[in-house]
Amino acid sequence: MVDEEKYCIDILTQIAAVNSALKSVSLELLSEHMDHCVVRAARAGGQESEAKIAEANQAIARLVRS
Repeated sequence: MVDEEKYCIDILTQIAAVNSALKSVSLELLSEHMDHCVVRAARAGGQESEAKIAEANQAIARLVRS
């Protein structure tokens, strides 16, 4: 759109739509990760559990900041 010299507001609208779509995909992926990987690690306990929970917390923090 930039190369085609489209109207700036139209480009910004498309960027906002892409950002929204990416956030939705990120949240779905995080949910799947929590439901499977983190739950499995939590059931196993120990260091793996702590690592997966910390990893999930970091991912959530990145999503919140973005």
